[in-house]
Amino acid sequence: MELGLQDRDSNPSGQSRPRGFCPSEGDRGMASSMPTQINEREKMNIQVSQLSRRLAVVAAVAVLGGCAMMDNMTGGSSVRLAGTLSGAQEVPAATTSGTGSVTASFDKSTNKLTYEVTYSGLTGPATAGHFHGPAAAGQNAGVVVPFASATSPIKGEATLTAAQAADLLAGRWYANIHTARYPGGEIRGQLAVR
Repeated sequence: MELGLQDRDSNPSGQSRPRGFCPSEGDRGMASSMPTQINEREKMNIQVSQLSRRLAVVAAVAVLGGCAMMDNMTGGSSVRLAGTLSGAQEVPAATTSGTGSVTASFDKSTNKLTYEVTYSGLTGPATAGHFHGPAAAGQNAGVVVPFASATSPIKGEATLTAAQAADLLAGRWYANIHTARYPGGEIRGQLAVR
């Protein structure tokens, strides 16, 4: 219930208080703890502010990471590609413990492909290595870029035609490592945008 003006009287400091109000010891203690309560609020506000800044940094990092991924997938000039090589991907499949990987970077502004292929565990020395295409997984195709060397690690670069670049970016290229036992290819891996 709201107290009316007639129910209030003035104290010497000019503040009004309810009639009959007499500050008790507990009330005086409460008044003296107010600066502590304000300090606790200030501390809490500072902590909330620091947390907000940290969350803003995390959000910015996530946005930048997402932008890098989108740039890679949509319109940036450099595209990363990769693939894992195995005998199971050969057509027909090769029985081998050989494995490998291919990583590549394609610059869309210059059509330059830079790549590295590594492998191990083949049935014998590699006799040749190439990028083949255009072909989806499970299909064979001709050589589009021969490797200068078949010794792991294989590093190289090539400038592609517009049609080759379109096939590469559409996932229609694969790396193939050939051996004497498997002249058609012992391990193979499809390149895909990452």
